[in-house]
Amino acid sequence: MSKAATFERGIHPQYNKDLASGKSIAVASLPKRIVVPLSQHIGAPAQADVSIGDEVKTGQVIGTTTGFVSSPVHSSVSGKVIAIADFPTPGGRNVTSIVIESDEKDEAVDYKETPDYMNLGADDFRNMIKDAGIVGLGGAAFPTNVKLSPPKEKKIDTVLINGAECEPYLTADHRMMVERAADVVEGLKILMKTLDVSEGYIGIEENKPDAIEAMKSASSGESNIEVHALEIKYPQGAEKMLIKAIKGKEVPTKGLPMDVGVVVQNVGTALAIYEAVRYGKPLIERVVTITGNGVKEPANMMIRIGTLFSDVIDQCGGLVEGAVKVISGGPMMGFAQWTLDVPVIKGTSGILVLSEKEYVSADDYSACIRCGSCLDVCPMGLNPSQLSILSEKGFYDETKDYNLFDCFECGSCAFVCPAKRPMVQFMRLAKSQVKP
Repeated sequence: MSKAATFERGIHPQYNKDLASGKSIAVASLPKRIVVPLSQHIGAPAQADVSIGDEVKTGQVIGTTTGFVSSPVHSSVSGKVIAIADFPTPGGRNVTSIVIESDEKDEAVDYKETPDYMNLGADDFRNMIKDAGIVGLGGAAFPTNVKLSPPKEKKIDTVLINGAECEPYLTADHRMMVERAADVVEGLKILMKTLDVSEGYIGIEENKPDAIEAMKSASSGESNIEVHALEIKYPQGAEKMLIKAIKGKEVPTKGLPMDVGVVVQNVGTALAIYEAVRYGKPLIERVVTITGNGVKEPANMMIRIGTLFSDVIDQCGGLVEGAVKVISGGPMMGFAQWTLDVPVIKGTSGILVLSEKEYVSADDYSACIRCGSCLDVCPMGLNPSQLSILSEKGFYDETKDYNLFDCFECGSCAFVCPAKRPMVQFMRLAKSQVKP
């Protein structure tokens, strides 16, 4: 058996995926009220296309794009617009959002189905993906139609589907590959045709043998699509690590995957693309993992965009006694929440509820002891200790000399730091103070 593909350095945290990995995707109850932020993506926020008192249908556009790097938003229920104001979001910011009270009819707009979709052209695909409001569902939330419109001088030869799902606890992508393998492969084929490439790859960590088997079976008739088993290591699913593991190419400093001819998309994004192109369905719902020892019934659920975390957790039996922290996403790259009145948005991959036995406080962090542990594990080969010290002391401009913007905030450095230093927060602080 050949050795699984991987990258240099990285860490091996406890994955804790057994809490939800065996749970089939359940359909969440229709929410009675949704809060839909106009900014759920990188780029310009959408502009409200409705007013208070308007009646809307499921799938109706309620926010239109305001620039090239932007994405429309849609209502995920039918009902009445009852508010347009700033509300908290999982990323920690207050964002202008549209609040809709459901009429519980779930009456949808007419979706345009296209049975012969593979006869369409690249521009048709891009327009359909844009109109559906699809963004990267792995967490970055970059508008997908923009990612599929590289500059002419950037020749793309490969599309890579990220099925690694290396973030501990999260299993949504795993379940999609097991249960919707054929649809994910169709999404990959649409991506490949859009970019006019002949090489497609799907990378999956070895701890998901059922997903590997399902994806191999679904792609068995496609000679230009390969499924690669990857070593179980974090952050195996990061774009640059994935490219290194499968293609053997290194994305240059300050570069993007397109600089080495690759476009990377998440499993959930591929599925959403297929549904948009084949069935005309906009991005109004996504699969989310609700997990951790702080929630009574861990699950993988298809949830309407705009559903409040509190409603989702209630459907999973509620919090256990002693639950201490709720995180949007996973424990490595997610964001801790101060309220459960935040909505599931396009980039919400998980809702993690930690119990006392899982939670490790970093409130008592100390000065860097120069042990070098963070240098040994940084997948980008950076010097996290020096970067964190410069940021902590306010020397933000100097961080650029240490390639600050090559850090993608995976948290590997913080994971191994014996001083419990909040390394990722220091990186984010520095990035907010300087320009790339």
